Amino acid sequence: MNFDQALKQLEAAGTAQNRKVYARHGVKDPQFGVSLAHLGKLTRAIGTNQEIADKLWATGNHDAQVLATMVADPQRFGLRDLDGLCRKIGNYVLADAFSKLVARSPHARRKAEVWTRSKSDFVGQVGFNVLAGLALSVPQDDPDLDDAYFEGHLVKIEEEIHQRPNRTRHAMNQALIAIGVRNPNLTTKALAAAGRIGGVDVDHGETSCKTPNASDYIRKTLEYRRAKARKKKTKARARS
Repeated sequence: MNFDQALKQLEAAGTAQNRKVYARHGVKDPQFGVSLAHLGKLTRAIGTNQEIADKLWATGNHDAQVLATMVADPQRFGLRDLDGLCRKIGNYVLADAFSKLVARSPHARRKAEVWTRSKSDFVGQVGFNVLAGLALSVPQDDPDLDDAYFEGHLVKIEEEIHQRPNRTRHAMNQALIAIGVRNPNLTTKALAAAGRIGGVDVDHGETSCKTPNASDYIRKTLEYRRAKARKKKTKARARS
């Protein structure tokens, strides 16, 4: 699939209902209104293709830019490239998609360190999203990302979350949860921080979205993991 074919398929897959939904989430025109499910299908059809990703991003169309983050090669971006793209993000939906690309890049930790300090709402959002990705994805034995690294960010989150911009607050809460499910030591520290933070107020606009209670979400996630592990052991015993 080439760029022209991808753009035509994006346009054909858009719906008026999706455009209304995305508009309530802060997405502005130009957009086609393509579902995430269909974007996933196009991603599988295109594969990793930086040339197509660059052209999709250059259109300025919301759906094309989201797709661009999904087919881009995270290894191909330099620090300045990522900075330039991040500054152009105009809604939190694209910010979330871009965060996943950055989290897979060699610069994930460096950008998390810089962007979590940003006063720009969407840049800060991306920074804490990437931090959450590091907490969830990086192996536990990575010497550069030990518990002390995440404990320092827990302190920052606790001290600053109620003073930061709207979407940054939401991302900080998500990072708090991600750190809290990384390992037992960080669970204890994250739950203590969440208790002191209390509720996090985020304006989700004309949507039904809600910001999860970090303590509850951490506990539910860990219980789900334990239940899944018990089920796996039960199946293993049944096969033996």
